[in-house]
Amino acid sequence: MNTGNHTVSDSDLIRGCLDGDYKMQELLYQRFSPKMYAVCLRYSGNAEDAQDILQEGFIKVYKNLNKFRSEGSFEGWIRRIFVNTAIEHYRKSVHMYPVTESQERTMEDKDWSAFDKLAMKDLVKIIRDLSPGYRTVFNLYVVEGYTHREIADMMGISEGTSKSQLARAKTILQNVILKQLKQKH
Repeated sequence: MNTGNHTVSDSDLIRGCLDGDYKMQELLYQRFSPKMYAVCLRYSGNAEDAQDILQEGFIKVYKNLNKFRSEGSFEGWIRRIFVNTAIEHYRKSVHMYPVTESQERTMEDKDWSAFDKLAMKDLVKIIRDLSPGYRTVFNLYVVEGYTHREIADMMGISEGTSKSQLARAKTILQNVILKQLKQKH
């Protein structure tokens, strides 16, 4: 059997890992670690935290492989584990303060056209520089596509707090981007 990175099917990879085959476990890590590291980096503030989340996530993947039911893609299942691991990491290290409805209504949803003018790597760096609360809600809503209700449930916050964290993150991001664009001209 060829164990090149993409010649082994996901189902064979899963079966091999469940059977304790070290080579298959290593192959699973090699196949998915680059993409999952990118997920971890998006949620963490730095490379060191991202590496911690990556290791924690793979431990959970290996421990829970027997729970994968082939309903949807294997990569999607793994990705969800990593997003949840990043959220758990965040919840252990940071506390978000609730925001009242009146505070939420005062926050505007600004125009995002400035984002179109930046390279993706610049945008990722700016997002990583957000505070952990803003960064997590922004990633869950904008990148992962979760609703505010789902974010509230995952993070143990109110739906209003999720909305206000997103609005504040957008405002901060737009201000940073506009400032950088002015400096370049």
